[in-house]
Amino acid sequence: MTEGPEARVPESDRRSPRKTGHDVRVFRATSRPWSGRERHRRVTAGDAWWGERRAQPLAIVGILLVASGLAHAAVWAVAGGPWEGPVTWRKPILFGISGGLTGLSLGWAWSKLPWRRGDAWLAAVTAWSLAIEVGLIDLQRWRGVASHFNRATPLDSLLYDAMGGLILVVTAVVLDLTVRFLRCRTGFADDMLLAVRAGLVFLAVSCLLGIWASVHGDLQAAAGLAPETFGAAGVTKFPHGVAIHAIQWLPLVAWAAGRAGIDEGRRWRLVLSATVGTSLLLVYALVQTLSGRGRFDAPGFLIVAFAIGLACLAVPAIVIGRAMVAGHQR
Repeated sequence: MTEGPEARVPESDRRSPRKTGHDVRVFRATSRPWSGRERHRRVTAGDAWWGERRAQPLAIVGILLVASGLAHAAVWAVAGGPWEGPVTWRKPILFGISGGLTGLSLGWAWSKLPWRRGDAWLAAVTAWSLAIEVGLIDLQRWRGVASHFNRATPLDSLLYDAMGGLILVVTAVVLDLTVRFLRCRTGFADDMLLAVRAGLVFLAVSCLLGIWASVHGDLQAAAGLAPETFGAAGVTKFPHGVAIHAIQWLPLVAWAAGRAGIDEGRRWRLVLSATVGTSLLLVYALVQTLSGRGRFDAPGFLIVAFAIGLACLAVPAIVIGRAMVAGHQR
């Protein structure tokens, strides 16, 4: 009888890939044991993504930032105060939760890409950039001063510039990951691949819009004008925030559709519907802002586009919900 790992692997497993969920992986036994570095870099179907070397720092920072945002929500509930304004608890809450979710999503996506030289180092830099940027926002709130567009003192100006530099780092990484996902097939099924690619594109666009909003706001503030306004009443953070979390909800659509037992072709169409809906909402927000109008002070044709966008997002939720109910009733 032949000894060694090759003898214990069924013939069918050595000949063909095995599809599990949204990953397609080839399981092949070899007589050579993996080195310590290979164990880090090879992720099998049973491994958690957050255990991958590139994902670890982003997962840890992501959890801490979400916890920070929730903790500041509790502080706001006790201390009170307005939600809007330059010095409120809103920014530590929203930036903590949003930055944390972004870090978690980047770590998850990165763990699905083939390794490239410098990946582990770059992932750690990205995690630290997110952590420090949100930490500086929190610091300014606890100091009782505005975190953004604040150049009242040399320290305030230095901290604001540091936040801008950190966001440039994160944006460059997001653009790089987006290009890599567009060029690399990965092991995802078609629906999840579309979800991740579209989500990263939306995240990259949102980051670039955030940079534009910061530069525009600085110029506005220097001229003595409202930094977060474009034209008469356009809100610069509106398009920035509309699609920034598509990197979470688009993969969620693909995952939930798979859990509901929907076939891959229909899953792809559901993700496409959510992608089209997100695109319409982003276009609506951009046109409203660049036209100098408030969020919902829109002409008729834009209201129609907004409604169609919401409908495109609602369709996957309804279809998946019905499939889950039907599955439980069987």
